[in-house]
Amino acid sequence: MGLKTNILAGLGGHLKYPVLCMTVLAAAGCAGDLGNYTYTELDGPRVTNWPETGMEILTMEQLTLTPEVEGGMEADNYTYEWKVIDRNNENAVTVISETRDLDYRVTLAPGAYSLYFTMTEKESGIFWQNTAELLVSSSMSEGWMVLCSDDGRTCLDFVSKVTSLTYHDVLSDNEGMPQLNGPRKIQWLSSMTDAASPYYLLTDDGATRLGKDSFEWKEEYSMLYESGEGAALIPHSIVCSGFGKMLVSGTGAHYCETMGFSGLYGSAVNKDFEAAPTVGANVLATQVYAAVYLLYDITEGRFMGYCPLLERPDLGSQEPLADLQTMGEIAEGMASADEESVVGTAFDEYPEGYGFVYMENTRYDPGNASMGVTYTILADGRNRYVYGIQCGDMLRYADCPYVIGKACYADISACTDITGEGNLFAFSSLGNFLYYTSGSSVYRVDMSEETPHAVLQFDLGGETITCLKFNLYQNSENSMKSYDLIVGSMKAGGEGVLRIYEGYASSGNFIGAVPAEQYGGFDRIVDVTYKERVY
Repeated sequence: MGLKTNILAGLGGHLKYPVLCMTVLAAAGCAGDLGNYTYTELDGPRVTNWPETGMEILTMEQLTLTPEVEGGMEADNYTYEWKVIDRNNENAVTVISETRDLDYRVTLAPGAYSLYFTMTEKESGIFWQNTAELLVSSSMSEGWMVLCSDDGRTCLDFVSKVTSLTYHDVLSDNEGMPQLNGPRKIQWLSSMTDAASPYYLLTDDGATRLGKDSFEWKEEYSMLYESGEGAALIPHSIVCSGFGKMLVSGTGAHYCETMGFSGLYGSAVNKDFEAAPTVGANVLATQVYAAVYLLYDITEGRFMGYCPLLERPDLGSQEPLADLQTMGEIAEGMASADEESVVGTAFDEYPEGYGFVYMENTRYDPGNASMGVTYTILADGRNRYVYGIQCGDMLRYADCPYVIGKACYADISACTDITGEGNLFAFSSLGNFLYYTSGSSVYRVDMSEETPHAVLQFDLGGETITCLKFNLYQNSENSMKSYDLIVGSMKAGGEGVLRIYEGYASSGNFIGAVPAEQYGGFDRIVDVTYKERVY
C-alpha cells in the first residue's frame, strides 16, 4: 500500500499548497486570475518500508511493524496512532497502539481488518496516513484451557492445537479485568449462555464469562449480571439440563430458567438446609423437558431432588424440592399404570446421615436410557461408599423414559489410602470406573466387581498431582476422547505438567500407559478443559 497524505481538509497525495499574495495589489491581481498560484512541495515524512501486500496473523501472536520514516521533522514532533477497522463488524474502530513502532499482541477477533498508521504533526494538526489489509486468524480456536494458580493468583494458559504453542497468562491482556484469586474451574457452556462468551472462569473471588475468540472480557460478563438478586454468585461449577442450569454458591443452590430467553438465577431453592457444592444432572441426553436435578443436603446427610417445572399449574403446582424417595413417589403419581418412574436395583434405600465427599456427572448410561450416571462419594467415619444415581425427565417426553435410576452402589472402604488427605477423584463415562490419587499415584476401582479394590495405574515419581479429571467433549467427532484421563501435576522444582492418557483403546486401564500428550511450563494446575472448534 502506498503512502496517503492528508492535510487538514483531507486532500490526498504529495500536496503542494498555495502561497497567497500578501499585498493589496497582489490580492487584486489574484482576484483577476483565480488560477495564478505559486505551489511549493510540502516536505512531509515518507514511509518507505510499508508492506505492499496484505498481512495475515494469528490471535495472540505479536504483530510488529517498524516504519522507516524519511523526511519531515524530528520524531518527537509527531503523535502516532495505530488502529484497525473491522470489516466484518460494522466498521468498528479499535486503537491498538499510540507508539511509533507497533508491537501488539493480537487480541482481535478473527476476521478481516484494515490497519492504519497515522502520524500527526503536533503543532499544525496535519497528518499522514498509511494503510494495509490485515487478516486475523485464531490461534485459540482449539486447544487446552489450563487454569493455574500462581501462589493463589488465577492464571489461564492455553495450549494451541493450531500453532502447537503454549500461551501463558492470556487474561493479562484484558484491559480493566480485575485480578481474581483462588482459581476453581474453567468451564465451557456451549448452550444456555451468550454464544459470544461461552467460557466461565470460576474463582474464590467470583465468577465471570470470557469471550469465545481470545478469552476477552467485559464488565457485563461478571456473574453479578446473571443474578436476579443483584448479588454476585460464586459457584464451584455450573450444570445444564432441560430448560435451565443450576449452581451452588456458598451452600445455596440457585436455578436459572432459560426457556426461550436468557434468564437470571433466582434466590436459593434450599431454604431449610445447606447444599453440597456440586449439582447432579443428566449431562447425556440432548432433549429433556422437566429435568430432575440432584442435590446433597449436608445438614441432614441425604439426597434431594429438584424439578422446577413441578411448580407449573399444568403439572399440578407441586413442591419442586423433595428428598429422592418423595420425588420418586411424585413421579409415580404422574405416570400411567404401565410406566415405570424409578428403575435400577443397585441399592434399596437412599442413604441418610452420611458426610459428603465428592460428586461428578458422567455420560455412562448402563441402561441405555439416555440418563448419565451421577456418582457421589459419601463418608461414614473412615468408611467410603459410592452411590450412582441417574436423573431423568419427569415428563418422559423426549430422550429419557424414566425419572430416577439407581445405577450403582460400591463400598470402597478397603481401597488403598482412600481416605488420604488431598485425594482427588474422577469418574469415567466408559464404565463404573473410579480413579483417585494418593500422593503421586493414580488408582482405579472397578465398581462393577463384587468386592471393589484399588489397582495401581501409574506413579509419577514424587510429583504432586493437582488435577485429575475426564473432559466431556461436546462435538460428536471428539466423543471418544471423553474417556481420556487428564492429569495435572507439580514437579519438585515448581513446574506444572499436563499429561493426557488415551482411554478408549485401553478400556480405561492405564497400567504402564505412556501419555498421548504432555506439556510443561505451567504454574500449579487446578483445572483443564478442552476448547473445541465452533463450527
